[in-house]
Amino acid sequence: MTESLNGKGLALVPRTDTPQTLKDFKSDQEVRWCPGCGDYAILAAVQSFLPELGLRRENIVFVSGIGCSSRFPYYLNTYGFHSIHGRAPAIATGLAASRPDLSVWVITGDGDALSIGGNHLIHALRRNVNLNILLFNNRIYGLTKGQYSPTSEVGKITKSTPMGSLDKPFNPISLALGAEAGFVARTIDSDRKHLQGVLREAAAHRGASLVEIYQNCNIFNDGAFDALKDPSLRDDITVKLEHGKPIVFGTGENERAVRLSRTGGVEVVRRSEVADDEILVHDAHNPDPSTAFALSRLDDPAFEHVPIGIFRSIDRPAYDQLMKEQLEAATAAQGPGDLDRLLHSGDTWTIR
Repeated sequence: MTESLNGKGLALVPRTDTPQTLKDFKSDQEVRWCPGCGDYAILAAVQSFLPELGLRRENIVFVSGIGCSSRFPYYLNTYGFHSIHGRAPAIATGLAASRPDLSVWVITGDGDALSIGGNHLIHALRRNVNLNILLFNNRIYGLTKGQYSPTSEVGKITKSTPMGSLDKPFNPISLALGAEAGFVARTIDSDRKHLQGVLREAAAHRGASLVEIYQNCNIFNDGAFDALKDPSLRDDITVKLEHGKPIVFGTGENERAVRLSRTGGVEVVRRSEVADDEILVHDAHNPDPSTAFALSRLDDPAFEHVPIGIFRSIDRPAYDQLMKEQLEAATAAQGPGDLDRLLHSGDTWTIR
């Protein structure tokens, strides 16, 4: 066995000396999703990506909440925890903070993470816990048979909103940036190359990583992301963010560019109508999240220009490392901890 830095930077984890393959990460469980579900594509992408980490399977953990996506741990030959509704980030936080030798992944959905689990998600991100959070967004409640979710568009007609949803939907990327997440990205289930590229960057990032994955629910919300998959449309609306490159997209007469607007946001203009030095160059490492936030709003509310890729990737101390340093400082100042002394310190009393 050799010791090496894991994908998350500082924590030493045991690595395997034996090359692993996709087959090593497939469990013996029958995959039970609806035929055609986008979860199949994501599972295949993750299974084939995991060998790249070079980690022993017993040092990788997938924690899920409740929802269709949350069956994920059953289908991976790693450790896993199918937890409770919305609480996966909280459980994963305890695991990552106490076991820095583990690569911890959270699998959640738009309902699980952004409704009952909203508080847990934002606090895991602001604390910069050393986690990879994969948020499957299909803009519907699939497991409970088609109610509107926190990301469903206004006017969405579902079983729970027969006259159309009145709720303004969450934008998961904007929410994560507002919570000061250090790594925020978006990808799509049908583009394996892009998906795995984003996963690779998320795994290498030290601290909390949030990856929103547009995922099709072909039973209750089929075609929600068809525009991003239609060869005749996708190049004209997909804004691929690449660090250090001008943000230009579209083809021929439909070629567009992104520039800063006079109001402090960003705007899409015809490429032919803007000078080269006016085009916004994407800076994922900018410590100020303002521009990344503005980019996240491009697809609100009409879904006309959809940014995908890494919005933000900055380095800041991870929670487990700060906690370790704090404990070491306390030990140096006060000596080793004594649980019995702690329990009998301060105001105590005896009940007779």
